[in-house]
Amino acid sequence: MQSPNIHHVGHYLVTPITKATDCGQFLASVSIRRGMHDRVFRFIPLFDSAARAGVYALAQGRLFVQRNELV
Repeated sequence: MQSPNIHHVGHYLVTPITKATDCGQFLASVSIRRGMHDRVFRFIPLFDSAARAGVYALAQGRLFVQRNELV
């Protein structure tokens, strides 16, 4: 499992997470943290590279924060 750079979005820290599957594709997740609390979201699409999975996770995490969809 890889966890690339942490990105600041407002008061939140958004961290994309990727994980290789047994079939050679990659899963995407994102951690959204504020203070001592964080939420992790896992996504359904599979990706052909860790980089694409990470970009997708980061984009989704940013949207959650910008749209205030964490409540």
